[in-house]
Amino acid sequence: MKINKSSAITGAAFLMATSAIGPGFLTQTTVFTQQLAASFGFVILLSVLLDIGAQLNIWRIIAVTEMRAQLIANTLVPGLGYFLAGLIVLGGLAFNIGNIGGCGVGLQVLTGRESLYGSSCSCIISLLIFWNKEAGIAIDGFTKILGMLMILLTLYIVFKANPPIVAAIHYSFFPQKLSALAIVTLVGGTVGGYISFAGGHRLLDAGIKGVGALKDVNKSAVTGIMVTATMRFLLFLAALGIVTQGLILDPANPPASVFKLAAGEIGYRFFGIVMWCAAITSVIGAAYTSVSFLKIVHTTIEKKKKMVISAFIILSTLVFNLIGNPVKILVTVGALNGLILPIALAVILVASRKTKLVHQYKHPIWLQLVGWIVVISMSWMGFLTIAKWIAQ
Repeated sequence: MKINKSSAITGAAFLMATSAIGPGFLTQTTVFTQQLAASFGFVILLSVLLDIGAQLNIWRIIAVTEMRAQLIANTLVPGLGYFLAGLIVLGGLAFNIGNIGGCGVGLQVLTGRESLYGSSCSCIISLLIFWNKEAGIAIDGFTKILGMLMILLTLYIVFKANPPIVAAIHYSFFPQKLSALAIVTLVGGTVGGYISFAGGHRLLDAGIKGVGALKDVNKSAVTGIMVTATMRFLLFLAALGIVTQGLILDPANPPASVFKLAAGEIGYRFFGIVMWCAAITSVIGAAYTSVSFLKIVHTTIEKKKKMVISAFIILSTLVFNLIGNPVKILVTVGALNGLILPIALAVILVASRKTKLVHQYKHPIWLQLVGWIVVISMSWMGFLTIAKWIAQ
């Protein structure tokens, strides 16, 4: 039992981390490194602190109330849980189309075959994992192995890129320039949308809940953020090494350029592996978490969970293979997805003060303060994003 518990704790951390490390994660990190150079290290450090604050708030209250986020929301305001579930599922489905596309791109780099084949094969692999007799254990193991593989391959690229380590460390604490957009993008990309709930709901399903489990919940939440931060920082160093050499990245695929310029053809193949690992683990995270929110609709979904998850993944694959990445849909839902974190986190913070939900538990004041800072900043940037989209 102790081994299973330990496995679930690290598994939840890696499910959350690998859900965050998707195709968009790779591109955003590379692009912001181009823009901010070594100062991007400071953005990463600051976003990590905000990520930890947001995630600890969400995971702790889910554990204490022993309820999924949508049920907490419904208890506070009847119907709010359905609204939150709708946002999560809509956003998860839209971005899963992109994740399936990332699977296709990754295997295309490795095999030379069209992305149709790679996305279809990845769909089948994902289904096999969820239909495994011990699906929870399979998910934990799969995300851990692929998460570590991504980190190790990127570490090799860092070595080959030969970045200015001393300058990177210096400007990570004393930046020359800042970008509020980069900070909020990183926070949203790490704990936004369905991502922050992936591990929290996984712990709940594994039976790790209640005030007595908070130590384990804290460990899992912080581990998930640190795994994500490690991958982010390594990719930042790799990109910084290439940028400081004056080499030009391909705007069509910046992260692929970093890997190829750093280590030639083998680096490009490594990019294919990293892209596939990042994409397929995000497919699993999005499907698992989105369906965990759908359970509020009807009890049948809980009983037919594997079938609903399968339908979610198959639908994402069909849309990508038949239509490609529907840009307008992704942009529209992306704007809505940016609002999910502040809405959900605000619900969690209000719930943390309700005795009927948390009983005798006293939520730390510092966590509440950090949580509201994230809510306000993400709401502001979400508003600006939607306003810009409407203007276009």
